[in-house]
Amino acid sequence: MTHRRLFLIATSAIALSALGFGIARARDVPQVATGFVASLLCAETFVSRLDPGPVLAETTDAMPGSWLLTSSMTTHVDRVTREVTVSLLGVGRSRAVYRDGVGCTLDHGDGIAKVTVSSDERAPPLLPEIAPSSLVASATPELSAALDRAFAEPDAPPFRHTHAVVVVKDGRVIAERYANGYGVDTQLLGFSATKSVISALIGILVREHKLVPHGPVPVTVWQSPDDPRHAITVDQLLRHTAGLALGSSLEASLLSALEPVNRMLGESDMAAFAEGFPLATAPGTAWNYHDGNYLILSQLIRNASGSAPDDALRFARHELFAPLGMDHVTLQVDASGTVEGSGQMLASARDWARFGLLYLNDGLVGGKRILPEGWVNYSAAPTPNAFVGYGAGFWTNRDDSFGARHRITHGWPRDAFFAKGTMGQYVIVIPSEHLVITRFGRTVNWPLDADGVSQLVSDVVKATKGMKMAGAGSD
Repeated sequence: MTHRRLFLIATSAIALSALGFGIARARDVPQVATGFVASLLCAETFVSRLDPGPVLAETTDAMPGSWLLTSSMTTHVDRVTREVTVSLLGVGRSRAVYRDGVGCTLDHGDGIAKVTVSSDERAPPLLPEIAPSSLVASATPELSAALDRAFAEPDAPPFRHTHAVVVVKDGRVIAERYANGYGVDTQLLGFSATKSVISALIGILVREHKLVPHGPVPVTVWQSPDDPRHAITVDQLLRHTAGLALGSSLEASLLSALEPVNRMLGESDMAAFAEGFPLATAPGTAWNYHDGNYLILSQLIRNASGSAPDDALRFARHELFAPLGMDHVTLQVDASGTVEGSGQMLASARDWARFGLLYLNDGLVGGKRILPEGWVNYSAAPTPNAFVGYGAGFWTNRDDSFGARHRITHGWPRDAFFAKGTMGQYVIVIPSEHLVITRFGRTVNWPLDADGVSQLVSDVVKATKGMKMAGAGSD
């Protein structure tokens, strides 16, 4: 969620400097802002294969006031070297480099870790095919009308910029639609929906007895008995209750713009940066959503799977993506080679739906247990004091939080839980309805439901109530 507010911070820097507050930290602002834009444009140009002009325009539109920043930026997309350079008023410059198989990485000038993506043949997927290769038409007029509403633009801002919707019922795609320029194979940036994938990979390591959810985290710099961070558990990182003093990734204020969780984007080794911070609260005592927790979890995955960047990517592919048949997916890494697990996975809308099916099917694929028994309910079980309704890597309706009450009032089932990324990315799992709904776009985060997702969920639930699908039609 950090990324939703990075655009807002450049204009803050001048004001902060004028006030004499945080001048040294204000110097980081242009680097963080240009880093976000360079990374975004690189990924969506060279991985998603989209036109960078509309990408930047829609992203600016989804972040009110950000035009003050983007209008002062100079961007250069080099299609020969496959890199993007962004500068801001001559005081900040960032460069993102594309590499086959791992997407885009910010180069901070101190080198980028070499990552070799294996070309070994994959075993046949365990998950049955969820759709034909062609676009699937809506199975009923009611579903078609639901998608019409999901893609319709209001007469005035905020606009939705819906890019893709896929509806899966009983394991089959029964409706899907894409905006112009997008298709069934287009890889879509999930932003913080990536965190749910990291949670799944942690679950696999738990199943393999390589990590213990409620045991201390094996972070080297925390191991001293005198270090209060040595008590932090995997569960607390997953639930954002670890207590590290990195600030919040849910706020967008003048002062929060300079919090460490934002400056982390300017670091070559993002996990090491996060691990270096002291506690703000005792582990397990307070809920505070921030990206640093999932960068540390990404480092744990790397260490447990063999320590090399190649090992972590191979682990993710063999243990998660291949069994699910996720063939259009890219896990991006930071300059140190660690997966950027807070928000940098891209996958097609159908592949995101395949991921949702893993959770709809209680962690089983083709009779094989991928996630530990009970992991799905654990992931959806609410975390105390998480006002948005949050579990262990997934947002959830299974409590009485403000977020859960709002969603249920607006048509979401009580048992729904979901992966969520800023600006309107969703992978929604509804066990009681045998549904997975994915929605991707570029929409403002506020006001609530500006992206129309609650209407979409309500419409789809009504349209599919009692429906049993043995197959789906295609155009």
